[in-house]
Amino acid sequence: MMAAPGGKTTMIDTKTAGDLAFDRLEALAGFTEEPGRLTRLYLTPAHKAAALQVLAWMREAGMKTRIDAVGNVVGRYEGVEPGLPALLIGSHIDTVRNAGKYDGNLGVVAAISAVAALHRRFERLPFAVEVLAFGDEEGVRFPVTLNGSRAVAGTFDPAALDVRDAEGVTLREALEQFGCDPAGIPDAARGAGDVLGYVEVHIEQGPVLEDEDLPVGIVTAINGASRFGIEVTGVAGHAGTVPMHLRRDALAAAAEMVLAVEREAKDTSGIVATVGMMEALPGAVNVIASGAKLSLDLRSSSDELRREAVARLKRRFDGIAERRSVGVQVTPRYDEPAATCAPWLVDQMAAAVERSGIRPLRLPSGAGHDGLAMIALCPIAMLFVRCAGGVSHNPAEAITAQDADAAIRVLTDFLRHLTPPQ
Repeated sequence: MMAAPGGKTTMIDTKTAGDLAFDRLEALAGFTEEPGRLTRLYLTPAHKAAALQVLAWMREAGMKTRIDAVGNVVGRYEGVEPGLPALLIGSHIDTVRNAGKYDGNLGVVAAISAVAALHRRFERLPFAVEVLAFGDEEGVRFPVTLNGSRAVAGTFDPAALDVRDAEGVTLREALEQFGCDPAGIPDAARGAGDVLGYVEVHIEQGPVLEDEDLPVGIVTAINGASRFGIEVTGVAGHAGTVPMHLRRDALAAAAEMVLAVEREAKDTSGIVATVGMMEALPGAVNVIASGAKLSLDLRSSSDELRREAVARLKRRFDGIAERRSVGVQVTPRYDEPAATCAPWLVDQMAAAVERSGIRPLRLPSGAGHDGLAMIALCPIAMLFVRCAGGVSHNPAEAITAQDADAAIRVLTDFLRHLTPPQ
C-alpha cells in the first residue's frame, strides 16, 4: 500500500510479468476436453476456446489479430512504420492427453507478455513482431503433425487434408467445423523477404538447466531424429524341451540388441538412443519366442553423427542375428534432419541472457518443436526455461513464476536489442 493525496491508501499491484503469465497459463489449462485433466487436441472445441482467449490477450497487448486458414492464432505488432518484415515469436497451444500446463503454452504467453511490455511504453521497433499460437505441434489427433507451422513455412502438404482422426473425421472436415477455410491454407504461407526469423520460448523438457541451477538456456539446435521398427525372427519351441544351445530365441536376440543400442549411445558423444517398445511373439510363458518387435529412436544435433550411429547399429544387429541364428529386419519409420539455430540469433539471445545477469548456457533440444518446420522459411532460435526434474507431457510438469519472469525479461530485452544481419 502507499499513501495517496488526502491521506487515503491505495493498493499497488506487485505482480511480476511471471506472476501474470502464471495466471494466464492457469486460465489456458481450463480449456480442456476432459474435466480434471488437461487434454486439448487440434481443432477441438477446447482448442477453439483457447484460441479465442489468446486472441483477446493479443488485442490487449496492442496487436492486430486473426485466426488463419489452418487454425493458427496470429497477432501482429507493427514496427516504426507499417509493413516492415516481422520477427515471428510464439509456440503452440495444443497438448498431449493428460498434459502439463506449460509445454507450448508458456511460449505463447511469454511472447504476448513481451509485446505487451513494448506496447505499455509505446515502443516500436525497426521491424514488426508477430506472435503465433500454432495449433498442431503435438500431432495427437491426426497422424500428421506441425500443420500450423508447415502452413506458415509454405510446406503444408495438401494430402494431409484427407487424413482421419480416430473418429473418422478428416482434417479438412475438422478445419471447416473450426471455422477455417482449407482452400485458404496457401495464403498462410509467408515470403522469405517478409520474415526475419522465428524465435520460441519453451520449457526444456530435460534436466540440464536444473542441474546447472539456471533459469534459462540458449538452444543451439533441435536434434534430428531417426525412428525404426525392428523385427527379429527365430523359431518357437517348448520352454522345457529345447536345450539352450539349440535355441533360436528371437526375444533373447532382441534383448541383446537393446543393450547394443544403449552401448552405442553411451559410447558416442552427441547422440541419445531409446528402445521404447518391445513385443514377444507368440507371447506365451512356456514358449520360446519365435519373433520379437522393438522400436528404435535415435537423435542428435548432428545429422552426420546420427547417420553413422544408425549404420553401426545395423551392423551390430546383423552380427547378433548371425551369431544367434535368427533373422533381423530394420524398417525406417521416420527421419527428420536436425535444425540448427542461426548463430546471429543465438549470439544475440545469449547477450540478452547475460544482460539479465544470468550465465548464458548453450544446449541442444532433444525434443522436436515447430522450428523443425519453420527453418524451411527462415532462421530459428529458442530460449529454454528450466522445468522441474525435466518432466514434461505429464501433469507433474512444473516451472516457477520466477523463471517465467526471467524468460519474459530476456525475450523483451532480446527484441529491444535485436539487430538483423546486414
